[in-house]
Parts: sequence; structure tokens; C-alpha cells
Amino acid sequence: MGETSPPRDLVRKFDHLVRGDVGLVGGKNSSLGEMIGALTSKGIAVPGGFATTSHAYWHYVDTNGIRGKIATLIEEWQEGKVTLAETGHRIRKLFLRGDWPEDAAAAIKKSYRELSADSGTKDLSVAVRSSATAEDLPDASFAGQQETFLNISGESALLDACRRCYASLFTDRAISYRQTKGFDHMSVALSIGIQRMVRSDMSGSGVMFSIDTESGFDKVVLINAAWGLGENVVQGAVNPDEYQVFKPLLDNPDVVPILQKKRGEKAIKMIYGDKDMPTRNVPTSKAERAAFVLNDQEILQLARWGCTIEKHYGCPMDMEWAKDGVTGELFIVQARPETVHSQADVTAAFKTYQVKDHGPTLATGLSIGQAAVSGRVCLIEDAKDIDKFIDGSILVTESTDPDWVPVMKRAAAIVTDHGGRTSHAAIVSRELGLPAVVGTTNATYLLHTGQDVTVSCAEGETGFVYSGISTITTQTIDLSTDLPPTRTNIMLNLADPAAAYRWWRIPCAGIGLARMEFVVTNAIRIHPMALINYPHLKSDAATAQIARLTSAYPDNAKPQFFIDTLARGFAALCAAVYPNPAIIRMSDFKTNEYANLIGGAEFEPSDEQNPMLGFRGASRYYSPRYREGFALECRAIKKLREEIGLTNAVVMIPFCRTIDEAKNVLGVMAENGLVRGENGLQVYVMCEIPANVILAERFVEYFDGFSIGSNDLTQLTLGVDRDAGELAGLFDEQDEAVKWMIARVIGVARRKGKKIGICGQAPSDHPAFARFLVECGIDSISVSPDSFVPVKRHVVAAERGG
Repeated sequence: MGETSPPRDLVRKFDHLVRGDVGLVGGKNSSLGEMIGALTSKGIAVPGGFATTSHAYWHYVDTNGIRGKIATLIEEWQEGKVTLAETGHRIRKLFLRGDWPEDAAAAIKKSYRELSADSGTKDLSVAVRSSATAEDLPDASFAGQQETFLNISGESALLDACRRCYASLFTDRAISYRQTKGFDHMSVALSIGIQRMVRSDMSGSGVMFSIDTESGFDKVVLINAAWGLGENVVQGAVNPDEYQVFKPLLDNPDVVPILQKKRGEKAIKMIYGDKDMPTRNVPTSKAERAAFVLNDQEILQLARWGCTIEKHYGCPMDMEWAKDGVTGELFIVQARPETVHSQADVTAAFKTYQVKDHGPTLATGLSIGQAAVSGRVCLIEDAKDIDKFIDGSILVTESTDPDWVPVMKRAAAIVTDHGGRTSHAAIVSRELGLPAVVGTTNATYLLHTGQDVTVSCAEGETGFVYSGISTITTQTIDLSTDLPPTRTNIMLNLADPAAAYRWWRIPCAGIGLARMEFVVTNAIRIHPMALINYPHLKSDAATAQIARLTSAYPDNAKPQFFIDTLARGFAALCAAVYPNPAIIRMSDFKTNEYANLIGGAEFEPSDEQNPMLGFRGASRYYSPRYREGFALECRAIKKLREEIGLTNAVVMIPFCRTIDEAKNVLGVMAENGLVRGENGLQVYVMCEIPANVILAERFVEYFDGFSIGSNDLTQLTLGVDRDAGELAGLFDEQDEAVKWMIARVIGVARRKGKKIGICGQAPSDHPAFARFLVECGIDSISVSPDSFVPVKRHVVAAERGG
């Protein structure tokens, strides 16, 4: 063997490493050392261990005389003389047949014995992780390219696992990655991290990002969790729980700022095996599938750690965590910089997509990215069939791992059965800029090769696979344009909480209109009175549907499903613009719309001739027919403001016809814990009925502001049904009578010191109308996100007298 003089620094304990040691031990191990040295004093728990150095790798290579052989094999492959698969196989064989240098083996064994002794165990179970490094490329990232081995116990097994880590530096995917990135194969070394195992096989583990992975929204922490060891979450083999936590409120001990809790399927878990197979997957129990992996306090603890780590590193972070099933302790086991949104230019233009004329929904899952694409399915169920993939197709498979990357690069979109937002498929799709729908559970069952479909990730958190080729339109919103500040605030109309983070970069003054109906229709789907009266419903079908949708809630607590879902639905909207106001309009379904909710027909009148002018808005809130339902709405807002802590939520009452109605509604709200003025609660009223204008001086006594609903106000001022095609030419928000109404109520609000805004499309379409509103002195104009830039320009021109 061509042994060289052995280097002295073969092994280093984690607590003797800092983040600047990337060239010595790679990013993964240097980061562990950095956290142990700098962050354990701040309460963050990191399992101890040690790392072999890049010197140890080259010592192994040269002791076994394989450096020249590796270089020759790589050169032959680059010249096209041999295949990638054959090259990788032959190089890996060189490592696996090699012998450990005595000093290197002794150093590893000595450090392992010390680690075992510190833990009070003879042959401690450890995780053995690869950490590639290029000494002259300290910023190079090789995440996910090499192997990890879990539950390794005993000196012999440890040395064998370390040898296999060295060999994994030359897997086909690793060779291909370095070639694509232009890295010299002979300048990349491998460090091995040996870390005490956390007994998460008896509990749970997962991944955490200090930033929203889809939008780059920097005020949330995203946590994925599943039972057992963490590899299943990383590889996308399970559909995990997902928790979202609001960072600005984490230091407030009086609130629980968890914006979202979604229970994942978690069908399998990875546990300890035996010496021949150190880990294995087993099915989870029904109880495990029905339960959350983490409780609220554990979610908050991890989120606080995530913020501390992010602050220390000075950039958004991608972390892995584990919970010990014996002690109940939480640990951070890895941390690395997030690589997609942290490098994006948040001031530049971004593109929005809209899917029109789509076919039936074939599958749904989590949306990755915000694009949409149509194409032809190529279903690949097994990695051995990767070579059958057709370039430009939509890849459909159960899950992906690093071996799939070359194929993923050639795909138009990706659809998987399993995986969450932090799975391999999601991370790679994000880096490649591909739309992906992950965690569908059944895409490989429902879709087939050659099928035309549309993959849409343009509709919020849920991704859709539609049948057929759809019309996809795009629009570019350019935030790099000069948009000077204006006296008139420009706010956003946002309905879908799942898409709220998409617009966080728009410099708006808040949300001018968030419709409760959208959350009820899409997230809750059940009539509130049906939940209150469960299980005494007349309809067996409705009872069965409600039982399925609310399975996590006992029969005597079904109304809590409405409260929790509604509160968390609005939490994302409020968080997206915090601390600016988010004006939430209480429910304004018409009776025919309420009747379409699950169980709704039993509680709604069926004889209304004109629901537009019927039992809607404020009149419902104090009526015996719906008073208990409105109480649930109030309790949801109370939870949103006081438990979650989003006090920027403003309540707005729609279709309030009289002063007595105003008094009645405020009374019912107070009965349910929403008292105007308490804890900063503001209550607005929609100005959409001529009576609101005529008695504006009286209405301002009971409300903090007005929001002009120009559609209904135009309809009722002109006596024109806005849905009547024959009268479409008469429906005009710029009619002189309508403008008189608007000017008058703005004048009253200004005199009385009350806020007043308008929600509607007219300022977007007509610069003259925007100028009129500005001249009247309106405080805010609320528009759809795609209209923000043009309306802002209209207002700038109007305020400058243009």
C-alpha cells in the first residue's frame, strides 16, 4: 500500500468544532460543533459526538493506494469509455475492500468509547452521517448526496459504517452532482459525523424551517413531524404532521401563536431493528395516525429554538429535530442554511399563475411552488425504471430520493403519493423551480402514463391535478418599480388563507377585506348550527359527513371544530400583514348559500324569493335561527385575537340595516367575549345600504369605521340587480348618484374622525374613479393583489394632482 505520513488531526469532538471548519469536517459537522459551542448555553439541546476529518479520508485513500485508481476511473468515464454506473460501482468497491489505517481506526474507536462512557453505555447506539467537504470550496453544499446509517452499535459495526460512508462519496448521484456543479472529484473529501442516537424510534422526529418553504415568508417557522426516526420525513416516505408558528409573538408568554396544525397520515414509522438490519419500517397504529406527534408546548419550544439558531447564523435555516421517547427531551440533530428563498431577490418581480377551464380534479396534495403546468403523465413506480422517463413529462411516483434527481431535472412537474413540504421531492422541486404536488396518497393509483393533466400549485397550500390540458395565464407583479408612499393606504382583498403568504412581499397597508364565507366553505364545509345540534340531525348523510370531517372531536365538542378551524384559517391572513390591520367580515352567506353547507338545509328557510335582500348579514346574528351559530364565529375571533395573539384582527359587520340592528349585534358580540374597545378590538360596519349613508352620523356612534361595499351600494342606490344580464349597462359604480353616496359618507367619517375605506374593482379599472376617491379624502382602497401596483400608481398620480 502506498501509505503516506499520517496526519495528526484525524478525529475531532463536536465541541471542538466551529462553523468555520467546513473545509475540515464539512458543513453538517461544523454546524453541529457551532451549535454545541455557541447555543447549548441558550438552552438548545444537541446530541454529542465527534467527526472524522478530511485528513482521515485522504489518509484512508492513500493508505490503500487508491487515489490514482479513482482518478483514472473518473477520467475514463469523462472520456466516455465506461458508463457512470460501472464507474461508481468500481470506485465504491475500492473503498469497501480497503483496510483502515491503524491510527485512524484507533482514533475512531477511542472517541467512540469516550462517547459511550459519557452516556453510561458500553456500546452506544450512534448515527453515522456523511458530511462532504471541499477544502478549497468552503461554501459548497453536498446535502443529501451521501449516505446516513442509523442505530449503529459496536466498534466493528461503526468502522464498517464509516467505510460505507466513504464509498457513498462515489454513488452515481454524487458523481453526477459534482460533474454538473463543476467540482473536481479529486478535491472533494468526506468527513463522518458520529452522533449519539436520540431514541426517537420510541417517539417522533422531523424537519423544521425558520421560513415558509413555498413563499419565503420570513415570519413563520414550519415544522414537520412523524413517528419514529426522521429518515421517513426527509425522504418523503410519510405524510407528516405540519405546524406553522408565528415568530413575532413567540416571546409573548400569554399567547400560543400556532397558526396552523395539520394532522398527517403518518402511515409508517422507522424503528430500531437488529444487527443485520439496524432500522426497519413498521405500520403505525390507528391511535398514532389520529394523534399529533407534538403538543403545543413542544411545538413552541422547537420554534423558539429555530429562531435562536436563525439569529445566530444570520440567515434562514433548515433543521432536523428528534424527541427522545425515554426522557421526553427534544434535540436538534442537524442545522444548515436554507438555500432557496434566502438567496432570492425579494424586491424583484414575481409571476402569478391562473388555471382556467380546467377539467375534473383527479388528485390533491400539498402544493410546492406557485406555478402551474399542463403536460403528459409518465408514471414511474420503481427506481429501476427511471430510464423509461420521457423528457418534459409530468413525473408521477410514490416518493423520490437523491437517485431520482437526474430524472426530476428533466420533468415539467412532479406528483408523489407520499411526503410533506420538507420531503426530498419538495426540496428538489423547489430548487429546480418545478411545480410539485406531494402527499396525494393515491396519485400512482389514479393516474396513468400517457394521460394529459394539469398540475396546479397556484391556488394556495393545496395542489391540484386536473384532467386534461387547461388554459394557464400568467401575470407579472413588479415590486422593483418606484412606488412612493401615499396618504391613501392601499390594502388587499384576500379570501384564501392558504394563499396568504404568497403576497407578503407586497408593501400593502393591511387587509381591507377577508371574507369569512371562503374559510367556512372551503375549510369547514359544515353549517355551524348542524355542529351545534349534532347528533340530533334529521339527515343520516349529513351526520356521517360531519362525523368524518370532525373525527378528532368527540360528539359533545363538534362546535369546537368550527371555532378552531375558523380561527386558524384567519390566523394565516392576519400573520401575513401583521402588525397592519386585517379586517375580517363576519359571515354574509345568503340563505341559499348557507343551505348548501353540510347539514345546512335543515336550518335555512327555503321560501326566500330574493336572498340578496333577505335573511343575511347582521339580521342573522341576533336571530334565534342563527344566534348560536354567530356565537361560534365570535368565539373563533376571540381565540384568534386572545389565544393566538393576533390582535391586528378587526371585525366588520355586513349588511347592517338599522341602528337597532347595530346595537343588537354589538350586544351579542359582547355576550361572547368580543367587546368593542377591549384589548384594542375595533368593529367596522359595511357601508352598502343607502340607510348606512343617510344615517351615517348615527352609525359612527357604534362603529370605529366604514368599509364601502360598492357593489351592493350601487345595486341598492340604482335599484339594479347586479346579476341581471339585461340591466348590465345600468350597473355603474361611477354613476352620479352612487358617487354622491360615497362622497357623503366619506365626508361624515372625516368629520367624525372615523376610518373609511372601499373594497372593489372600480379603482383598478378606472383611474378617474381612484382620483375621485382620493379627492373625497378616503383613507384606504382595498384591491386584489394583482391590481395593487396599477392602483398604487393611480393614487400617486391623483395625490400629485395628475
